[in-house]
Amino acid sequence: MKELIKRLVETYGPSGSEDQIRKAILEEVRPYVDEARVDPLGNLIAVKHAAKGNGGKKIMLAGHMDEIGVMVTHIDEKGFLRFGGIGGISPQILLGERVVFADGTVGIVGVERLDDPKDLRFDKLFIDIGAKDKAQAEKAVGIGWSAGYYRTFDDLGDRLVSKAMDDRIGCAVMIQAAKELKKTPNEVYFVFTVQEEVGLRGARTSAFAVDPDIGIAIDVTRTGDTPKGLPMAVELGGGAAIKVKDSSLVAHPKVKDLMAEVARTDKIPYQFEVLEAGGTDAGAIHLTKAGVPSGTISIPTRYIHTPSEVVDYGDVQACVRLLKGIVGRPIGL
Repeated sequence: MKELIKRLVETYGPSGSEDQIRKAILEEVRPYVDEARVDPLGNLIAVKHAAKGNGGKKIMLAGHMDEIGVMVTHIDEKGFLRFGGIGGISPQILLGERVVFADGTVGIVGVERLDDPKDLRFDKLFIDIGAKDKAQAEKAVGIGWSAGYYRTFDDLGDRLVSKAMDDRIGCAVMIQAAKELKKTPNEVYFVFTVQEEVGLRGARTSAFAVDPDIGIAIDVTRTGDTPKGLPMAVELGGGAAIKVKDSSLVAHPKVKDLMAEVARTDKIPYQFEVLEAGGTDAGAIHLTKAGVPSGTISIPTRYIHTPSEVVDYGDVQACVRLLKGIVGRPIGL
């Protein structure tokens, strides 16, 4: 599974520019589903049909393909690029980082001279692509082009580090669950959504089309296990995190209890998650049409929205087992 994770996290795909990552995911998941399609907004919807004779639930699983990034807003006379953020990206973290555009063009994020580090803002930053002047820069990139962090995947043994674990690790969990799920009594929709980082947009439209009985997002969550970090009862190595609440969702109690029951029955390590700030695709799914009972399986992750997001491989495997255990059995919800 580590090779799968490596391929996904290293693939380009900021919000609104998901073509490359969608192609990679489709190649990975197609052998394990009965059908796959791309909807008008760009969501990839892969379906594993229920075994014949079963009247199970229609379950929508959602993991977002997109990653945070930056977008070019201006090119100056010397060929430096000014830019804005795509999603929750921080100027403090960007400084000195390399970014990559869809065609492979690489740039370095620099900063104007600052009298006070507190003045560091997006309008003080620029991207240097090595151009000598505006004309040369414009041959390489254009206004409105998007870039993402340019970082590789590293295997630290029990821990894995890369950019874009948010939420390529969720996509990997879904693909692996589809691979291991030989049959199911339910109609399972593996939906790889677009534009989550800019407002849960892909989940909103795909959930309307799928019209599921149950919605489950698979996404990352923060941890409370770093020195003097925010107090939070989630830690790396503690198992799959079952969401109770975040800014976009109060998990449906029956969905939350179902997740915990499956974890206990299948002896899967788990922990409960209360996230004070942030949300997932479940926030859009549960408000679709007349309402959809929804919850979230979270992968504990350190340093979210940085180029070096860290997950525990045991937690990842626990999330695969939990997801497979939920969709692989009859659900009386």
